[in-house]
Amino acid sequence: MSETSKAESPLDRWRVLFTAAGIGLVFFIYLVRLFFLQVVQWSTWTAQAEDNRTVTINTPATRGIIYDRRGTILARNVASYNVVITASNLPDDMGEKQEIYRQLSALIDMPVDLGEITLDTPYVPCYSEHGIMQIAEYGELSKPYEPVRVKCFIDKETAMKVQEKSMDLPGVSIETSSIRDYPTGELTAAFIGFLGPIPANQEQYYEDQGLVANRDKVGYAGLELQYQELLGGKNGIRKVEVDVAGKTMRDLETPIAAVPGKSLRLTIDTRLQEAATAILDREITFWNVYLNTIRSTSGVTIAMNPKTGEILAMVSYPTYQNNRMARLMPAYYYEQLIQDPAKPLLNHAVGDNLPAGSVFKLATAVGALNEGVVTPDQVLSTPPKLVVIEKYYANDPGKERTFPDWNPAGFGHLDFLGGIANSSNVYFYKLGGGYKDEVPEGLGICRLGTYAHALGYGEYPGIGLPDEEKGLIPDPKWKRITHGEGWSTGDTYISSVGQGYVLATPLQVLMSAATLANDGKLIQPTLVREILDAEGNVVQAFEPKMKWDITKDNVIQEFYDTTVRGCEPIEGQTKNVEPWVVKKVQEGMRQAVLQGTLKKEFSKISIAAAGKTGTAEYCDKYADAKNLCVPGNWPSHAWTVAYAPYDDPEIAVVAFVYNGGEGASVAAPIVRQVIQAYFELKGIDIALEE
Repeated sequence: MSETSKAESPLDRWRVLFTAAGIGLVFFIYLVRLFFLQVVQWSTWTAQAEDNRTVTINTPATRGIIYDRRGTILARNVASYNVVITASNLPDDMGEKQEIYRQLSALIDMPVDLGEITLDTPYVPCYSEHGIMQIAEYGELSKPYEPVRVKCFIDKETAMKVQEKSMDLPGVSIETSSIRDYPTGELTAAFIGFLGPIPANQEQYYEDQGLVANRDKVGYAGLELQYQELLGGKNGIRKVEVDVAGKTMRDLETPIAAVPGKSLRLTIDTRLQEAATAILDREITFWNVYLNTIRSTSGVTIAMNPKTGEILAMVSYPTYQNNRMARLMPAYYYEQLIQDPAKPLLNHAVGDNLPAGSVFKLATAVGALNEGVVTPDQVLSTPPKLVVIEKYYANDPGKERTFPDWNPAGFGHLDFLGGIANSSNVYFYKLGGGYKDEVPEGLGICRLGTYAHALGYGEYPGIGLPDEEKGLIPDPKWKRITHGEGWSTGDTYISSVGQGYVLATPLQVLMSAATLANDGKLIQPTLVREILDAEGNVVQAFEPKMKWDITKDNVIQEFYDTTVRGCEPIEGQTKNVEPWVVKKVQEGMRQAVLQGTLKKEFSKISIAAAGKTGTAEYCDKYADAKNLCVPGNWPSHAWTVAYAPYDDPEIAVVAFVYNGGEGASVAAPIVRQVIQAYFELKGIDIALEE
């Protein structure tokens, strides 16, 4: 061996050793990494692999139907047709794909190429605007074995054309889904409501209930919102195994079927609802045309069975077209509804706090007679106006304040029945606030508030609608907190006739009169008569629910103890309303029809009725903008409430017209005609049964 070879051998050995060490190190690193992945992180990667091979499919439940009391459908589900593309079924050749896109474009009037799908402009089924090609490419990349929606809510004729050409359009098909339909539309929209997509700020809440954002719809208003959980049912769940491309291979667990939603049968009679709507609309239109100006922009009429609390008709004017929300909610239309000062999206029957005016005098009458402020036969002087010294505290010297009657001539002298029948303001000023030696001690705001609460004012009616309000029965503590000043004697006088701070909803006004018509029994109003299962069987029937009987249930004492604030305790407080007091107030309401404010209008029908008119002065931002809020000559709302037959009430009706003027001339005709329509429909039903 040469010297040169001997000199090179150690270097060669180091090269071999170095290379072997490097290879060993690489293997060691791989072994460590493999150990880390397969042992240390075994559970993590196993779970991820499991997630990759399993998919949970959420199947929508069928929403329940809403019927009226006679079976007329008010809300139902109808078939909707969507064009879908399944990317895995498209041909591989790009030219053939483009030909399919072009043919489909001509059939459904949709562009082939429109806007890229990006993070800023994501694909949202049925809502986003993209071309057929972009949607197909999205499906190919994200879920090639699942259909993606290209165009939604196409008409049946177009759907049939696409279906007929499906053999020539591989990958294209028609998907049938369910959407909400409202056959009675705006006639019942105020209380039925409508559906919409799950709001972004409530996604987690609804997802926890098993719903899917951007697919499922939920109630936005009315009964659709109030009974969302009951009507919506429960979505089904299917857990399946998929391959790497997302193709379904098999079920991994027994599928959980969707549970259909329950259905509702309402107390509403659609025939009476239609008649009441036409009557209210006609009356408002008549006065607007007659006065050659848009004087009244909104109104309400409600009909109820006072013995059961069943709402037979509920009209809120103006309303909206809930069918326009059924498929896609038009942003411009929704914005238009929100901006409308007449608030068509609001159910004015339950959600509008309004000055009650003279219809509130029934509460003053009950309280004053029951507390012995006056006797039924006691005659009071009722001049054109009452001048009193308004005081804010005991030693306040006060100053004069004038309280006028609605009748410039005054009424001379009136007893209790005459005060109600003629709705004399001066008479009720004296009952509420007292007057010199004639009425030494008036009812006062503390006791007045107590009786108002007992008749349903200042309390949530509990009718089962999401937008119901409770109105306002003011008291001294409320005024100090809200307005920073004490209660004045003038506040009591004005509250006794339903003005000032007193606010009520039309439903509360109706409840107060219905309670008196029902001999003191306040029945909780309801719109729902029965809950039905998917087969139409009655699951739950609603029985009349009496909230309280003002003649028996100690409600006067309870309301005084719990709701009247800032008042000194009154010794010997009456606990109940005497039954004879209720009878006297009923007689006063009957006299209003026979010889008082309702005589002219109700002489047109032969049905014995009883009622009360109301004219409520107001000044809101809309009236102020029109310079109508002139001191001493404010604009006024029109009210009337009545029930019939007088001896055995079957129906009680209230009507309210915004800026309508006098209740006797504007609201009374509405109430009279609705009562008349009820008995005409009843006669038809009886004739058909014979």
